[in-house]
Amino acid sequence: MTAPPILEARELYRFFHAGDDETFALRGVSLSVDAGEMVAVVGPSGSGKSTLLACVAGLDDPDGGSVSVAGERITRRPETERARLRARWIGVLQQSGNLLGHLSVGDNIQLARSLVADRSERMPIEELLDDVGLAGRARAVPSRLSGGEAARAGLAVALANDPAVVVADEPTGEVDAGNEHLLLELLRARAAAGGAVVMVTHSTRAALAADRIVHLRDGRIDA
Repeated sequence: MTAPPILEARELYRFFHAGDDETFALRGVSLSVDAGEMVAVVGPSGSGKSTLLACVAGLDDPDGGSVSVAGERITRRPETERARLRARWIGVLQQSGNLLGHLSVGDNIQLARSLVADRSERMPIEELLDDVGLAGRARAVPSRLSGGEAARAGLAVALANDPAVVVADEPTGEVDAGNEHLLLELLRARAAAGGAVVMVTHSTRAALAADRIVHLRDGRIDA
């Protein structure tokens, strides 16, 4: 029997108002991602990529459609419930701004873990940092990190609660080629370990690292 998708988004619609104008960011987008799969979402600016990622991550609620992660529906719930489900099941990696500047790297990870009631069997923080190439940097504050180190520290925060799904918005957009390669290897390793990864990217190299590429244009999947 085939296992159900770890992430399933069905017929997502999202629109925004600006005065009398109505702009559709998503027009019936559906996306399923299996455990162990890494998917890249690509398309021109304004195609709806970041809106799709926000809805999939529970950061935004679509105007129509549904999103389920690990069998739990995260749409049509109050923000407090979405935040709880997001902390447990979804790791979010933004292009920047993943770390609170007044906290050390280790404390950023610990803060992410404090949002989940069941914190049993979590990887020790030093081991998690070692996995992303930041051994011995738990006490470093973000201002003391290079761009590549900050991106990897952000990934460590995204992985803090061993999420079923990692969503990444332009994760390699502000790093050099060496760090891009390392970040993509880490995301691929996450998928290989049984997680699901959904990545929005403009990078051809990043897209080619995925198992599957989804093309968006004008809020629709471009076949």
